[in-house]
Amino acid sequence: MLVKALLIFVVLVLLTLFNIWFERRVVARMQHRIGPNVNGPFGLLQSLADGVKLALKEDIIPKAADKVVFLLAPVLATIPAFVTFAVIPFGPEVGLPFTDRTTPLQLTDMPVAVLFVMAIASIGIYGIVLGGWSSGSTYSLLGGLRSSAQMISYEVAMGLALVAVFLYAGSMSTSEIVAAQNPDPQYWLGVIPIPTWYALILLPSFVIYVIAMVGETNRAPFDLPEAEGELVGGFHTEYSSLKFALFFLAEYINMATVSALATTLFLGGWHAPWPIIQLWEGADSGYWPLLWFFGKMLIFIFMFIWLRGSLPRLRYDQFMAFGWKRLIPISLLWIIAVASVRVLTLDGGLDRDYLMGAAGVLLVLFLVLFFVGGRGTEDEEAQAPVDREPVDAFAGGFPVPPMPTGGAVRGAAAPLTFADRRTTVPGTSSTSVADGTATPGSVSQEEKS
Repeated sequence: MLVKALLIFVVLVLLTLFNIWFERRVVARMQHRIGPNVNGPFGLLQSLADGVKLALKEDIIPKAADKVVFLLAPVLATIPAFVTFAVIPFGPEVGLPFTDRTTPLQLTDMPVAVLFVMAIASIGIYGIVLGGWSSGSTYSLLGGLRSSAQMISYEVAMGLALVAVFLYAGSMSTSEIVAAQNPDPQYWLGVIPIPTWYALILLPSFVIYVIAMVGETNRAPFDLPEAEGELVGGFHTEYSSLKFALFFLAEYINMATVSALATTLFLGGWHAPWPIIQLWEGADSGYWPLLWFFGKMLIFIFMFIWLRGSLPRLRYDQFMAFGWKRLIPISLLWIIAVASVRVLTLDGGLDRDYLMGAAGVLLVLFLVLFFVGGRGTEDEEAQAPVDREPVDAFAGGFPVPPMPTGGAVRGAAAPLTFADRRTTVPGTSSTSVADGTATPGSVSQEEKS
């Protein structure tokens, strides 16, 4: 157990260094640049050099910071990222080199392993909140609150997306879910394989999970807690040296964690893909499954990098509304549909006609709420500025107009009433300007002289 725990730690650290290099190289290629290519072969040691440089930087603690919490926050963010890999199965039971003993390529398993992953991941939110609060900076506090709200919101959608997996697998154990996705192969017409991976069977759950895991890890285009244009660096603005490195490490390990969980729950885990398993019977034996598992993980990590290099950052209200008003309702409807199908398949206790009728009613209701529900609010917001009293733009001093009486409002801008100002040109006499008798193009006698 100790050896496996140590190996997981070493693999995650090395995987983080590789992911940083991989991200910089891929984004550089997308932007027609070279990327790191000096330190080590292909620049592979660039991440290690950056880590050493970061560790040797001056460690600064702001005077207004709560020192105990300020030091504890990066630890709270990093440790859960490592712990979640304890229940991820990397492969089958294998023999230990130079011994007669065998051991599964998994640190431990439990009947509620997926719930354990969700619970441990939620602890990392405390590190972000406390890091932003303890810094004594308004920017850090706002970044911490924004990040915590974002992570909590998308954890709800992520958890709902996994309910369908539990219903189909009949278990919350990660190893049993992997086994449920890889039963004895069956074929249509004796040739075409019937899909068994949940990424195909439960495609809506898979899509919702992929979107939620990008929001959960604060990665682009959902990296709103670190929007440089508004909150500088977000919750870790005041951190430096090793404490900043821990936050940096936690982000990349969390990226690997959600990728590993997606591989386990939707892509068959450590089992080989369909063409390989058909051509090579020994693909799922020995240490070969490690290759298939990490290969699937790298596909998701590449997707993270691809999104970062291609999509712009969303607006925060759009991002939160998408999570609460789109992903969660869709997840709830999909859970109802999957549960109904499972009951019909396993027990045969429902009439298919009644089931289809209920599904049609739910679909119509969902479409009405999805497309019609928000129009009344938008129309009211569009009409609201017209009904407000006119605002004098110069009452608070030119050129900054005053805020509306009731504070900032949504919708179109309120109409502005400007004072009667005659157009004059430079060079008019003070008398004519005061009298308002100057006309465009008139020039005083003093200026002519």
